[in-house]
Amino acid sequence: MLTYIFKRIFLFIPTLLLVTVITFAIGQLAPGDPAELKAGGLSERADRGVTKKMIENIRKQWHMDEPIPVQYGYWVGNLVRLDFGKSLKDERPVIDKIWERIPITLLMSFISILLAYLIAVPLGIYSATHPGTKTDKISTAILFMLYSLPSFWVATLGIIYLCRGSGFIELFPSAKLHSVDYSPAWPFADKALDLLWHIALPMIIYTYGSFAYISRQMRGAMLETIRQDYIRTARAKGLSERVVVYKHALRNSLIPIITLLAGLLPSLIGGSVIVEQIFSIPGMGQLAIQALNERDYPLIMGELTFSAILTLFGVLLADLLYSVADPRISLTKKG
Repeated sequence: MLTYIFKRIFLFIPTLLLVTVITFAIGQLAPGDPAELKAGGLSERADRGVTKKMIENIRKQWHMDEPIPVQYGYWVGNLVRLDFGKSLKDERPVIDKIWERIPITLLMSFISILLAYLIAVPLGIYSATHPGTKTDKISTAILFMLYSLPSFWVATLGIIYLCRGSGFIELFPSAKLHSVDYSPAWPFADKALDLLWHIALPMIIYTYGSFAYISRQMRGAMLETIRQDYIRTARAKGLSERVVVYKHALRNSLIPIITLLAGLLPSLIGGSVIVEQIFSIPGMGQLAIQALNERDYPLIMGELTFSAILTLFGVLLADLLYSVADPRISLTKKG
């Protein structure tokens, strides 16, 4: 198992290298001159005009006066040392800004994935084993409706009708991660409950789309599996329907669902841009919006690279889960 993991990580290196090329190219093709933007911010704070000398000094400091291949070499060399550069806005290390924001985003993503699978998989199994029934038709209609609803619209409706100060059903806070009277001295249980209360509505917005999609995929995979010959053979042997479904059919049906996991983690982080911006949650999504608005190219490139790493991690995790779902899939070659 460990040998396989190391081999996969080694094979990810060319992919990650290609990602760095694309990410660097995006940074180079983006409109605006980072040196002029940086010099403009400095001149405003210093209350003097932007001078050519300031721009030249900034270009030299950030290696912007070097040829593009040399700039790329500097950037990749820093990445090897986990140095994503410094933010153009405040010159803080990009990695520090990402580490500050990523815990809440990963927490929300983990909870979202867990809830989506815990609800979607059983619902998909039930719909596949009761096709054409009234319950199946109703759940199918509701899930298609949920999947088609844009998250920003649902989030806006949630704030209007479900948050404090709305004048309707005031169940949730409308923004931030903590109450106004929050204190670090609170007991851990109180702090955890306060955090969960604040992220409850964002988590609902975060989860419903992926939950609806996974449920439909689970239903389709299960329907295809239970029509196979070996399932009919298992039923002909007199096995109970529960054993047939959960022991024989479920494992093969989980393969495409596990495949979805490879792209679900990075897609949730990408989707956090909308939710975190609407609910003022200080996570990776909000940081990305701020970086784009301020044209903070090192921070944008750092977030893109980090998302690519998460994607590769999702692929590796999916590969490992394949062998758990189906023992016939071996991660090591046998002699």
